Amino acid sequence: MANNNPAGKNNSDNSKTIRLGLRPNINQFLILVLVNAFVGAMVGLEQTVVPLIGKDTFHIESNTLILSFIASFGMVKAILNLVAGNLSDRWGRKKVLILGWIFGLPVPFILLFAPNWNWIIFANVLLGINQGLAWSMTVNMKVDLVGKKNRGLALGFNEFAGYISLAIVGFVTGYLASSFGLKPYPFYIGIVFAILGFLISWLVVKDTKKYTALEIKNEESNSSSLVDNNTNKAKSNLHFKEVFIQTSWKDRSLLAVSQAGLVNNLIFGVSWGLFTLYFASFGTTVNEIGFLKALHPGIWGVLQLLTGSLSDRIGRKILIYPGMIVQAIGVWTVLFTNSLFGWIAGMSLLGIGTALVYPTLLAAISDIAHPRWRATSLGVYRFWRDLGFVFGAVGIGFIADISRSSIAIQFVAWIALASGIFVLIVLRDTKRTSSMAMKI
Repeated sequence: MANNNPAGKNNSDNSKTIRLGLRPNINQFLILVLVNAFVGAMVGLEQTVVPLIGKDTFHIESNTLILSFIASFGMVKAILNLVAGNLSDRWGRKKVLILGWIFGLPVPFILLFAPNWNWIIFANVLLGINQGLAWSMTVNMKVDLVGKKNRGLALGFNEFAGYISLAIVGFVTGYLASSFGLKPYPFYIGIVFAILGFLISWLVVKDTKKYTALEIKNEESNSSSLVDNNTNKAKSNLHFKEVFIQTSWKDRSLLAVSQAGLVNNLIFGVSWGLFTLYFASFGTTVNEIGFLKALHPGIWGVLQLLTGSLSDRIGRKILIYPGMIVQAIGVWTVLFTNSLFGWIAGMSLLGIGTALVYPTLLAAISDIAHPRWRATSLGVYRFWRDLGFVFGAVGIGFIADISRSSIAIQFVAWIALASGIFVLIVLRDTKRTSSMAMKI
Protein backbone atom coordinates (compact mmCIF):
# COMPACT_ATOMS: atom_id res chain seq x y z
CA MET A 1 0.00 0.00 0.00
CA ALA A 2 1.33 3.42 -0.95
CA ASN A 3 2.53 5.69 1.85
CA ASN A 4 0.48 8.86 1.66
CA ASN A 5 2.59 10.67 4.24
CA PRO A 6 5.99 11.33 2.66
CA ALA A 7 7.26 12.95 5.80
CA GLY A 8 6.52 9.80 7.81
CA LYS A 9 6.41 9.95 11.59
CA ASN A 10 8.46 13.12 11.65
CA ASN A 11 5.75 15.08 9.91
CA SER A 12 4.37 16.52 13.13
CA ASP A 13 7.88 17.48 14.22
CA ASN A 14 8.50 19.24 10.91
CA SER A 15 5.30 21.26 11.30
CA LYS A 16 6.58 22.55 14.65
CA THR A 17 9.94 23.69 13.31
CA ILE A 18 9.08 25.06 9.86
CA ARG A 19 6.41 27.44 8.60
CA LEU A 20 5.13 28.11 5.13
CA GLY A 21 5.16 31.69 3.89
CA LEU A 22 7.43 34.39 2.52
CA ARG A 23 8.28 36.19 5.77
CA PRO A 24 9.29 33.14 7.85
CA ASN A 25 11.60 31.99 5.02
CA ILE A 26 12.80 35.34 3.70
CA ASN A 27 16.54 34.62 4.07
CA GLN A 28 16.44 31.38 2.12
CA PHE A 29 14.05 32.94 -0.39
CA LEU A 30 16.46 35.81 -1.13
CA ILE A 31 19.37 33.40 -1.48
CA LEU A 32 17.36 31.52 -4.11
CA VAL A 33 16.62 34.83 -5.86
CA LEU A 34 20.37 35.44 -6.05
CA VAL A 35 21.02 31.92 -7.33
CA ASN A 36 18.51 32.39 -10.13
CA ALA A 37 20.17 35.67 -11.08
CA PHE A 38 23.32 33.66 -11.79
CA VAL A 39 21.28 31.04 -13.66
CA GLY A 40 19.81 33.76 -15.89
CA ALA A 41 23.23 35.34 -16.40
CA MET A 42 24.42 32.12 -18.05
CA VAL A 43 21.84 32.61 -20.82
CA GLY A 44 22.55 36.34 -21.03
CA LEU A 45 26.12 35.41 -21.88
CA GLU A 46 24.86 34.27 -25.30
CA GLN A 47 22.06 36.71 -26.10
CA THR A 48 23.99 39.19 -28.22
CA VAL A 49 27.36 37.64 -28.96
CA VAL A 50 26.85 34.01 -30.02
CA PRO A 51 24.63 34.60 -33.11
CA LEU A 52 27.20 37.15 -34.34
CA ILE A 53 30.04 34.68 -33.73
CA GLY A 54 28.24 32.24 -36.01
CA LYS A 55 27.83 34.88 -38.71
CA ASP A 56 31.10 36.81 -38.47
CA THR A 57 33.63 34.37 -36.98
CA PHE A 58 32.52 31.04 -38.44
CA HIS A 59 30.93 32.62 -41.58
CA ILE A 60 27.69 30.63 -41.42
CA GLU A 61 25.10 31.89 -43.90
CA SER A 62 22.10 29.70 -43.01
CA ASN A 63 19.71 31.15 -40.43
CA THR A 64 18.67 27.63 -39.46
CA LEU A 65 22.26 26.55 -38.83
CA ILE A 66 23.11 29.67 -36.83
CA LEU A 67 19.98 29.22 -34.72
CA SER A 68 20.81 25.54 -34.17
CA PHE A 69 22.58 26.47 -30.94
CA ILE A 70 19.24 27.70 -29.58
CA ALA A 71 17.52 24.51 -30.77
CA SER A 72 20.06 22.30 -29.00
CA PHE A 73 19.68 24.39 -25.85
CA GLY A 74 15.89 24.30 -25.99
CA MET A 75 15.57 20.58 -26.68
CA VAL A 76 17.89 19.55 -23.85
CA LYS A 77 16.37 22.07 -21.43
CA ALA A 78 12.87 20.84 -22.28
CA ILE A 79 13.80 17.22 -21.59
CA LEU A 80 15.58 18.09 -18.33
CA ASN A 81 12.58 20.18 -17.23
CA LEU A 82 10.47 17.08 -17.74
CA VAL A 83 12.52 14.95 -15.37
CA ALA A 84 13.84 17.59 -12.94
CA GLY A 85 10.68 17.81 -10.85
CA ASN A 86 10.38 14.06 -10.59
CA LEU A 87 14.08 13.75 -9.71
CA SER A 88 13.76 16.42 -7.02
CA ASP A 89 10.81 14.61 -5.47
CA ARG A 90 13.05 11.55 -5.04
CA TRP A 91 16.50 13.08 -4.45
CA GLY A 92 15.66 16.44 -2.90
CA ARG A 93 15.77 19.90 -4.47
CA LYS A 94 19.29 20.92 -3.46
CA LYS A 95 21.01 17.90 -5.00
CA VAL A 96 19.36 18.56 -8.35
CA LEU A 97 20.27 22.27 -8.14
CA ILE A 98 23.94 21.44 -7.53
CA LEU A 99 23.93 18.91 -10.36
CA GLY A 100 22.64 21.63 -12.68
CA TRP A 101 25.57 23.87 -11.79
CA ILE A 102 28.08 21.08 -12.32
CA PHE A 103 26.94 20.92 -15.94
CA GLY A 104 26.99 24.73 -16.20
CA LEU A 105 30.59 25.22 -15.05
CA PRO A 106 32.28 24.26 -18.38
CA VAL A 107 29.98 26.40 -20.56
CA PRO A 108 31.82 29.76 -20.55
CA PHE A 109 35.16 28.00 -21.07
CA ILE A 110 33.86 26.14 -24.12
CA LEU A 111 32.32 29.31 -25.59
CA LEU A 112 35.62 31.10 -25.05
CA PHE A 113 37.86 28.50 -26.72
CA ALA A 114 35.46 26.88 -29.25
CA PRO A 115 37.38 26.14 -32.48
CA ASN A 116 34.23 25.54 -34.55
CA TRP A 117 30.43 25.78 -34.43
CA ASN A 118 29.98 22.19 -33.21
CA TRP A 119 31.61 23.18 -29.93
CA ILE A 120 29.13 26.05 -29.57
CA ILE A 121 26.29 23.57 -29.99
CA PHE A 122 27.88 21.25 -27.40
CA ALA A 123 28.19 24.16 -24.95
CA ASN A 124 24.49 24.80 -25.41
CA VAL A 125 23.66 21.18 -24.67
CA LEU A 126 25.42 21.64 -21.33
CA LEU A 127 23.71 25.00 -20.85
CA GLY A 128 20.35 23.36 -21.49
CA ILE A 129 21.07 20.80 -18.75
CA ASN A 130 22.17 23.59 -16.42
CA GLN A 131 19.01 25.63 -17.03
CA GLY A 132 16.66 22.65 -17.00
CA LEU A 133 17.89 21.51 -13.59
CA ALA A 134 18.93 24.74 -11.86
CA TRP A 135 16.14 27.07 -12.99
CA SER A 136 13.53 24.35 -12.35
CA MET A 137 14.77 23.99 -8.80
CA THR A 138 14.69 27.71 -8.05
CA VAL A 139 11.04 27.67 -9.18
CA ASN A 140 10.10 24.60 -7.16
CA MET A 141 11.99 25.68 -4.05
CA LYS A 142 10.33 29.10 -3.92
CA VAL A 143 6.89 27.52 -4.36
CA ASP A 144 7.80 25.06 -1.58
CA LEU A 145 8.69 27.89 0.79
CA VAL A 146 5.76 30.26 0.32
CA GLY A 147 2.83 27.85 0.08
CA LYS A 148 -0.41 28.95 -1.58
CA LYS A 149 -0.81 32.54 -0.52
CA ASN A 150 1.99 34.28 -2.39
CA ARG A 151 2.77 31.97 -5.32
CA GLY A 152 2.47 34.66 -7.95
CA LEU A 153 4.68 37.05 -5.97
CA ALA A 154 7.30 34.34 -5.36
CA LEU A 155 7.45 33.36 -9.01
CA GLY A 156 7.51 37.00 -10.04
CA PHE A 157 10.65 37.47 -7.93
CA ASN A 158 12.19 34.30 -9.31
CA GLU A 159 11.66 35.26 -12.96
CA PHE A 160 12.60 38.88 -12.23
CA ALA A 161 15.99 37.81 -10.94
CA GLY A 162 16.65 35.47 -13.85
CA TYR A 163 15.61 37.76 -16.66
CA ILE A 164 16.92 41.04 -15.30
CA SER A 165 20.28 39.32 -14.97
CA LEU A 166 19.91 37.93 -18.49
CA ALA A 167 19.15 41.43 -19.83
CA ILE A 168 22.02 43.15 -18.02
CA VAL A 169 24.55 40.52 -19.05
CA GLY A 170 23.26 40.59 -22.64
CA PHE A 171 23.78 44.35 -22.74
CA VAL A 172 27.19 44.22 -21.04
CA THR A 173 28.50 41.50 -23.35
CA GLY A 174 27.25 43.52 -26.34
CA TYR A 175 29.17 46.54 -25.07
CA LEU A 176 32.31 44.48 -24.46
CA ALA A 177 32.03 42.90 -27.91
CA SER A 178 31.65 46.30 -29.61
CA SER A 179 34.62 47.70 -27.70
CA PHE A 180 37.04 44.75 -27.60
CA GLY A 181 35.73 42.15 -30.06
CA LEU A 182 33.43 39.13 -29.85
CA LYS A 183 36.08 37.20 -27.89
CA PRO A 184 37.43 36.82 -25.23
CA TYR A 185 36.18 39.51 -22.81
CA PRO A 186 32.42 38.82 -22.96
CA PHE A 187 32.98 35.29 -21.68
CA TYR A 188 35.28 36.11 -18.76
CA ILE A 189 32.33 37.31 -16.67
CA GLY A 190 30.52 34.04 -17.43
CA ILE A 191 33.27 32.12 -15.65
CA VAL A 192 32.67 34.20 -12.51
CA PHE A 193 28.89 33.65 -12.67
CA ALA A 194 29.23 29.88 -13.03
CA ILE A 195 31.62 29.54 -10.09
CA LEU A 196 29.57 31.77 -7.77
CA GLY A 197 26.29 30.05 -8.67
CA PHE A 198 27.78 26.65 -7.92
CA LEU A 199 29.37 27.68 -4.62
CA ILE A 200 26.26 29.43 -3.25
CA SER A 201 24.05 26.48 -4.21
CA TRP A 202 26.44 24.03 -2.57
CA LEU A 203 27.33 25.94 0.60
CA VAL A 204 24.37 28.19 1.42
CA VAL A 205 21.13 26.86 -0.09
CA LYS A 206 19.05 24.50 2.07
CA ASP A 207 16.75 21.81 0.75
CA THR A 208 13.04 22.71 0.77
CA LYS A 209 11.33 19.37 0.16
CA LYS A 210 10.18 19.20 3.79
CA TYR A 211 8.00 22.27 3.16
CA THR A 212 6.04 20.31 0.57
CA ALA A 213 5.43 17.60 3.18
CA LEU A 214 3.99 20.25 5.51
CA GLU A 215 1.77 21.64 2.75
CA ILE A 216 0.46 18.13 2.00
CA LYS A 217 -0.33 17.64 5.67
CA ASN A 218 -2.22 20.95 5.77
CA GLU A 219 -4.07 20.07 2.55
CA GLU A 220 -5.23 16.74 3.96
CA SER A 221 -6.10 18.12 7.40
CA ASN A 222 -8.34 20.73 5.76
CA SER A 223 -10.48 18.07 4.11
CA SER A 224 -14.02 18.42 5.47
CA SER A 225 -14.89 14.72 5.58
CA LEU A 226 -13.52 11.21 5.24
CA VAL A 227 -14.96 11.06 1.72
CA ASP A 228 -13.20 14.30 0.76
CA ASN A 229 -9.96 13.06 2.29
CA ASN A 230 -10.08 9.78 0.36
CA THR A 231 -10.88 11.71 -2.83
CA ASN A 232 -7.90 14.04 -2.30
CA LYS A 233 -5.61 11.05 -1.74
CA ALA A 234 -6.78 9.48 -4.98
CA LYS A 235 -6.16 12.75 -6.82
CA SER A 236 -2.71 13.10 -5.29
CA ASN A 237 -1.41 9.63 -6.17
CA LEU A 238 -0.72 10.17 -9.87
CA HIS A 239 2.14 8.47 -11.70
CA PHE A 240 4.43 10.41 -14.01
CA LYS A 241 2.55 9.30 -17.13
CA GLU A 242 -0.77 10.42 -15.62
CA VAL A 243 0.67 13.82 -14.68
CA PHE A 244 2.08 14.20 -18.19
CA ILE A 245 -1.32 13.47 -19.75
CA GLN A 246 -3.14 15.80 -17.34
CA THR A 247 -0.76 18.69 -17.92
CA SER A 248 -0.40 18.21 -21.67
CA TRP A 249 -3.94 17.46 -22.78
CA LYS A 250 -6.58 16.03 -20.46
CA ASP A 251 -7.11 19.10 -18.28
CA ARG A 252 -8.07 21.89 -20.67
CA SER A 253 -6.76 24.68 -18.45
CA LEU A 254 -3.37 22.99 -18.17
CA LEU A 255 -3.43 22.51 -21.96
CA ALA A 256 -4.11 26.22 -22.46
CA VAL A 257 -1.27 27.14 -20.12
CA SER A 258 1.18 24.70 -21.75
CA GLN A 259 0.51 25.92 -25.30
CA ALA A 260 0.84 29.56 -24.18
CA GLY A 261 4.20 28.73 -22.60
CA LEU A 262 5.38 27.03 -25.80
CA VAL A 263 4.39 30.01 -27.96
CA ASN A 264 5.93 32.47 -25.49
CA ASN A 265 9.32 30.77 -25.74
CA LEU A 266 8.97 30.39 -29.50
CA ILE A 267 8.82 34.20 -29.57
CA PHE A 268 11.75 34.43 -27.14
CA GLY A 269 13.79 32.05 -29.30
CA VAL A 270 13.11 34.18 -32.38
CA SER A 271 14.00 37.34 -30.42
CA TRP A 272 17.20 35.69 -29.17
CA GLY A 273 18.48 34.54 -32.55
CA LEU A 274 16.62 35.78 -35.63
CA PHE A 275 16.08 39.33 -34.35
CA THR A 276 19.84 39.66 -33.81
CA LEU A 277 20.48 38.81 -37.45
CA TYR A 278 17.52 40.92 -38.59
CA PHE A 279 18.80 44.03 -36.80
CA ALA A 280 22.33 43.40 -38.10
CA SER A 281 21.05 43.25 -41.70
CA PHE A 282 20.16 46.97 -41.41
CA GLY A 283 23.72 47.86 -40.41
CA THR A 284 22.90 48.20 -36.71
CA THR A 285 25.99 48.25 -34.48
CA VAL A 286 26.71 45.48 -31.98
CA ASN A 287 26.25 47.94 -29.12
CA GLU A 288 22.80 48.97 -30.42
CA ILE A 289 21.84 45.33 -30.92
CA GLY A 290 22.89 44.60 -27.34
CA PHE A 291 20.66 47.43 -26.12
CA LEU A 292 17.69 46.26 -28.18
CA LYS A 293 18.14 42.66 -27.05
CA ALA A 294 18.31 43.78 -23.40
CA LEU A 295 14.97 45.63 -23.60
CA HIS A 296 12.84 42.51 -23.97
CA PRO A 297 14.09 40.52 -20.93
CA GLY A 298 14.86 43.71 -18.98
CA ILE A 299 11.33 45.11 -19.07
CA TRP A 300 9.93 41.61 -18.69
CA GLY A 301 12.11 40.99 -15.65
CA VAL A 302 11.23 44.23 -13.81
CA LEU A 303 7.49 44.10 -14.48
CA GLN A 304 7.24 40.51 -13.24
CA LEU A 305 7.61 41.88 -9.72
CA LEU A 306 4.23 43.53 -10.26
CA THR A 307 2.45 41.04 -12.51
CA GLY A 308 3.20 37.99 -10.37
CA SER A 309 1.74 39.63 -7.29
CA LEU A 310 -1.13 41.15 -9.32
CA SER A 311 -2.17 37.70 -10.51
CA ASP A 312 -2.54 36.64 -6.86
CA ARG A 313 -5.18 39.35 -6.46
CA ILE A 314 -7.09 39.55 -9.75
CA GLY A 315 -6.57 36.09 -11.23
CA ARG A 316 -4.35 34.45 -13.84
CA LYS A 317 -6.43 34.42 -17.03
CA ILE A 318 -6.97 38.19 -17.11
CA LEU A 319 -3.20 38.64 -17.49
CA ILE A 320 -2.31 35.69 -19.73
CA TYR A 321 -4.39 36.23 -22.85
CA PRO A 322 -3.71 40.01 -23.08
CA GLY A 323 -0.01 39.23 -22.60
CA MET A 324 0.05 36.97 -25.65
CA ILE A 325 -1.79 39.57 -27.75
CA VAL A 326 0.59 42.35 -26.66
CA GLN A 327 3.52 40.15 -27.72
CA ALA A 328 1.95 39.78 -31.17
CA ILE A 329 1.67 43.56 -31.44
CA GLY A 330 5.31 43.87 -30.35
CA VAL A 331 6.50 41.49 -33.07
CA TRP A 332 4.51 43.40 -35.72
CA THR A 333 5.98 46.68 -34.44
CA VAL A 334 9.53 45.35 -34.85
CA LEU A 335 8.68 44.13 -38.34
CA PHE A 336 6.94 47.16 -39.80
CA THR A 337 8.80 50.14 -38.31
CA ASN A 338 12.34 49.37 -39.57
CA SER A 339 13.92 52.08 -37.45
CA LEU A 340 15.79 52.13 -34.15
CA PHE A 341 12.98 53.91 -32.32
CA GLY A 342 10.38 51.55 -33.75
CA TRP A 343 12.48 48.56 -32.70
CA ILE A 344 12.78 50.02 -29.20
CA ALA A 345 8.97 50.28 -29.05
CA GLY A 346 8.51 46.75 -30.39
CA MET A 347 11.02 45.13 -28.04
CA SER A 348 9.46 47.05 -25.13
CA LEU A 349 6.02 45.70 -26.03
CA LEU A 350 7.49 42.21 -26.15
CA GLY A 351 8.83 42.75 -22.63
CA ILE A 352 5.48 44.01 -21.33
CA GLY A 353 3.55 41.11 -22.90
CA THR A 354 5.96 38.51 -21.60
CA ALA A 355 5.85 40.00 -18.09
CA LEU A 356 2.07 39.58 -18.05
CA VAL A 357 2.42 35.94 -19.05
CA TYR A 358 5.56 34.38 -17.63
CA PRO A 359 5.14 34.17 -13.82
CA THR A 360 1.36 33.93 -14.22
CA LEU A 361 1.58 30.71 -16.24
CA LEU A 362 3.77 29.10 -13.57
CA ALA A 363 1.37 30.24 -10.85
CA ALA A 364 -1.60 28.82 -12.79
CA ILE A 365 0.06 25.40 -12.97
CA SER A 366 0.80 25.57 -9.24
CA ASP A 367 -2.86 26.45 -8.55
CA ILE A 368 -4.18 23.36 -10.30
CA ALA A 369 -1.59 20.70 -9.49
CA HIS A 370 -1.74 18.78 -6.20
CA PRO A 371 1.29 19.43 -3.96
CA ARG A 372 2.39 15.79 -4.33
CA TRP A 373 2.82 16.09 -8.10
CA ARG A 374 3.12 19.84 -8.52
CA ALA A 375 6.88 19.70 -9.15
CA THR A 376 6.34 17.05 -11.84
CA SER A 377 3.50 19.04 -13.42
CA LEU A 378 5.65 22.17 -13.47
CA GLY A 379 8.32 20.09 -15.18
CA VAL A 380 5.87 18.92 -17.84
CA TYR A 381 4.72 22.50 -18.44
CA ARG A 382 8.32 23.70 -18.71
CA PHE A 383 9.04 20.82 -21.11
CA TRP A 384 6.39 22.11 -23.52
CA ARG A 385 7.34 25.73 -22.87
CA ASP A 386 10.99 25.23 -23.73
CA LEU A 387 10.21 23.19 -26.83
CA GLY A 388 9.20 26.64 -28.07
CA PHE A 389 12.92 27.39 -28.40
CA VAL A 390 13.23 24.47 -30.81
CA PHE A 391 10.23 25.47 -32.91
CA GLY A 392 11.42 29.07 -32.92
CA ALA A 393 14.98 28.22 -33.91
CA VAL A 394 14.41 25.40 -36.39
CA GLY A 395 10.90 26.08 -37.68
CA ILE A 396 11.04 29.86 -37.94
CA GLY A 397 14.69 29.77 -39.00
CA PHE A 398 13.78 27.38 -41.83
CA ILE A 399 10.94 29.67 -42.96
CA ALA A 400 13.40 32.58 -42.99
CA ASP A 401 15.82 30.55 -45.12
CA ILE A 402 13.28 29.49 -47.76
CA SER A 403 11.53 32.87 -47.92
CA ARG A 404 12.55 36.04 -46.07
CA SER A 405 13.12 36.97 -42.45
CA SER A 406 10.19 39.38 -42.63
CA ILE A 407 7.79 36.57 -43.61
CA ALA A 408 9.05 34.36 -40.77
CA ILE A 409 8.62 37.20 -38.26
CA GLN A 410 5.11 37.89 -39.57
CA PHE A 411 4.25 34.22 -39.01
CA VAL A 412 5.40 34.47 -35.38
CA ALA A 413 3.06 37.40 -34.71
CA TRP A 414 0.04 35.47 -35.99
CA ILE A 415 0.96 32.47 -33.82
CA ALA A 416 1.11 34.72 -30.74
CA LEU A 417 -2.28 36.22 -31.52
CA ALA A 418 -3.84 32.76 -32.01
CA SER A 419 -2.37 31.59 -28.71
CA GLY A 420 -3.95 34.49 -26.85
CA ILE A 421 -7.35 33.76 -28.38
CA PHE A 422 -7.02 30.09 -27.41
CA VAL A 423 -6.33 31.04 -23.79
CA LEU A 424 -9.31 33.40 -23.77
CA ILE A 425 -11.63 30.62 -24.94
CA VAL A 426 -10.27 27.59 -23.07
CA LEU A 427 -8.60 28.61 -19.78
CA ARG A 428 -10.63 28.83 -16.59
CA ASP A 429 -9.40 31.30 -14.00
CA THR A 430 -7.32 28.99 -11.82
CA LYS A 431 -6.81 31.48 -8.98
CA ARG A 432 -10.46 31.13 -7.98
CA THR A 433 -10.08 27.37 -7.59
CA SER A 434 -6.54 27.24 -6.23
CA SER A 435 -7.71 25.71 -2.94
CA MET A 436 -9.46 22.88 -4.73
CA ALA A 437 -7.85 19.68 -5.99
CA MET A 438 -8.19 19.16 -9.71
CA LYS A 439 -10.96 16.85 -10.83
CA ILE A 440 -9.68 13.79 -12.62
